[in-house]
Amino acid sequence: MLFPHLDERQRRLLMGAEARILGHGGIRAVARAAQVSETTVRKGVDELDAGEEPLGRVRRPGGGRKKAVYLDPGLRPALLALVEPDERGDPMSPLRWTVKSTRNLAAELTRRGHRVSADTVGDLLRQEGFSLQAGAKTVEGKQHPDRDAQFRYINERAREHMGAGQPVISVDAKKKELVGDYKNAGHQWRPAREPVLVKTHDFLDRQGPGKAIPYGIYDVAANTGWVSVGTDHDTAAFAVASIRRWWQARGRHDYPAATRLLITADAGGSNGYRTRAWKTELAALAAEMGLDITVCHMPPGTSKWNKIEHRLFSHISMNWRGRPLTSHDVIVNSIAATTTRTGLKVHAELDPGTYDTGIKVTDSDIDALPMHRHRFHGDWNYTLHPQPRDTTTAAGEAKSPRSAGPSLPPGTGGLRNPELTGMPEPALDELVDQLVAKLDELREQGRLQQRGGERIRARGAGAKDRLTTADRVLATVLYLRKLGTRDLLAQLFGVNGSTLTRAVRQVQPLLAEHGYTIPPSTARFRTPADVTAFLANSSPTEIKSAC
Repeated sequence: MLFPHLDERQRRLLMGAEARILGHGGIRAVARAAQVSETTVRKGVDELDAGEEPLGRVRRPGGGRKKAVYLDPGLRPALLALVEPDERGDPMSPLRWTVKSTRNLAAELTRRGHRVSADTVGDLLRQEGFSLQAGAKTVEGKQHPDRDAQFRYINERAREHMGAGQPVISVDAKKKELVGDYKNAGHQWRPAREPVLVKTHDFLDRQGPGKAIPYGIYDVAANTGWVSVGTDHDTAAFAVASIRRWWQARGRHDYPAATRLLITADAGGSNGYRTRAWKTELAALAAEMGLDITVCHMPPGTSKWNKIEHRLFSHISMNWRGRPLTSHDVIVNSIAATTTRTGLKVHAELDPGTYDTGIKVTDSDIDALPMHRHRFHGDWNYTLHPQPRDTTTAAGEAKSPRSAGPSLPPGTGGLRNPELTGMPEPALDELVDQLVAKLDELREQGRLQQRGGERIRARGAGAKDRLTTADRVLATVLYLRKLGTRDLLAQLFGVNGSTLTRAVRQVQPLLAEHGYTIPPSTARFRTPADVTAFLANSSPTEIKSAC
């Protein structure tokens, strides 16, 4: 309020008086409040302390040294040209591939004839709306088209399980930690100039205690965590053994009436949806516990959305930040001491067991599992039942696809099901009618090139086509729906993979030419038996596309 009525000397003396009243740190506080330099406030303090006459001097309006930007009108445009994004900036500038600090910018401007200091460059950048920025991790890369749908599916399953009083857990393996005198990220309060002395390099000491592999189980409803600290390998057997320990120590007591268990896990790692050993170990656990175990995997590239990451692992990392993990006991005790203001409780224990790697699981082993793949993305969502299947029949189906007749749809009629094609049967017939003439023409042209001349025998004579025109269109539609692998579709149509590939190469361009877009399905099948089970559970009158 007073500044507009005071001259330069009076303002300087007033700021000096205020700074003296505030004591230590007053010069900086007054300079920030008055939006002047600390040097100006310090001059006012010195003038008051000196007490000499006259107290300071008053410059004429407009007096004093002019700002560099006024003395050099080309300074501001030259600076903005240097800090433009790389794709728009000066391609010949040496700063194109150098960090653009205020010191480097000032040096480059001086080289171009604009003498300026690093502090002045910083002031100009702030005036133009610039500030120091770090990279923001927000770009998740290529997203799966069913990413959001899978999140909704997981939430629905979790809500349904918790509503029925059934356990829901989130599982994952935390980052492996070096055990020993190694630097751990973060800071902790210690006496000044007495940091913890750690090793210079983070090379694993083969003669030392090795690594620690924390595998966590987070109970979503109870807000409790269980962590097994392994010392061998992060395998599927280790992951399931950790879940088994949690169930025996906590789960069966917290949920005595449980009949099923829901597990949410990442898409990769020891508990990934492509890990066969994970499924076989879970099947054994389901039989041992007598529960239906349902697994819902997070979509690829979204592991940080798993609840265990931000409800358990992040708090563990903050709890031991800056502290060297010198032994397995330190790791276990630090994890067990982790708490939050929301009431998180964590139990941790050491798992000294050994877990072998490189264990092979065959197709027949997977076929024998009592596993039901869900209608929506059966590759991500499936349930393992405690009742075993007839392994003899499953093995027979896996040996020879031709001998698995009962598991295949009758002919190709079953494959025309709208649940598989994503379109009603009349629409599929209309599509075949539009493409049949063009496909026959293309086939005749191909055979003409192979013969090198005109046809000798009449049409229809000689070997028959392995796939009819309608079957080629149907096979292409199912292939574009991504229901299964090429080999699976070849088994369903009774042909080899090359025949199916040729059919797809003929039909796919015609579909694009006629403006047909085949959306991918959310159902995934691995064996003909999976297709049979899917069709058996679908309603004959229900026509919907899970896409």
